[in-house]
Amino acid sequence: MIHPSTFSIVACDLQAQAWGVAVASKFPAVGAAVPWARAGAGAVATQSYANTSFGPNGLDMMAEGLSAADTLERLLANDPGRELRQVGLVDAQGRAATFTGAKCYDWAGGLTGPGYAIQGNILVGEQVVQAMEKAFLATEGELPQRLYAALLAGDRAGGDRRGRQSAAIYVARPQGGYGGFNDRWIDYRVDDHEDPVPQLGHLLRLHELYFSASPPEERLALAGEVLLTLQRILIQRGYRVEMTGDLDLATREALEAFMGNENFEERCNVEEGWIDPPVLHYLMEKFLGERPA
Repeated sequence: MIHPSTFSIVACDLQAQAWGVAVASKFPAVGAAVPWARAGAGAVATQSYANTSFGPNGLDMMAEGLSAADTLERLLANDPGRELRQVGLVDAQGRAATFTGAKCYDWAGGLTGPGYAIQGNILVGEQVVQAMEKAFLATEGELPQRLYAALLAGDRAGGDRRGRQSAAIYVARPQGGYGGFNDRWIDYRVDDHEDPVPQLGHLLRLHELYFSASPPEERLALAGEVLLTLQRILIQRGYRVEMTGDLDLATREALEAFMGNENFEERCNVEEGWIDPPVLHYLMEKFLGERPA
């Protein structure tokens, strides 16, 4: 049986109604086995000779109102391999529980606090989970950013003592998925990489870039220097426009085509004449090699 060594954090943000897991391991595709989350139910990390049935079964129990501790007890009750398991849970009310079996490989252990459970096995030491807790509590922002900060802190504190290979983050919230059709808000994996946690951070930054929105008062008008910059990019990409600084017909048509090609239709409205600043800055760096001051 394959034994993935793993460190993870399971946590929730009750105000935002979000539940999630961030995990890393010296094991390929850890995101395929460890993290489970469901809006309104809770989240589960099942690792160390992972019993993957703990994910869906634990979520079902917590969805019915069972606490994280009671759910954990039931999951382990009839499991002959329980002393090899490691599990972390957070329920719908933010109650947390963690378990490390007696036969998990050192260093192995975990800790809990209000709304979070942190655990790991085959780690360089207890400092990994301690660093994760400190980073999670100190980081402001939405749950995905806090989960990632904890994972990065654990990784940089030494993480898995065998090395690095994969990382994943999964966060659920009501109607959080694409188009609002499901609760899969954040679902990113780095399945095989020499330094997977920073790569996971890169994917989260892309998610923020493509799926966030700037407040209306921060939008930039498609005029003057902003438009001249975009026209430079359009010309560099082969569009037939001129450096006029005006939103003429050729520029409008080219911008609409270009923004569609780059998947930024939601963050640039040519008809209304605006673009979100992060998108402009990203395009400047990507196509012109310029970093805005």
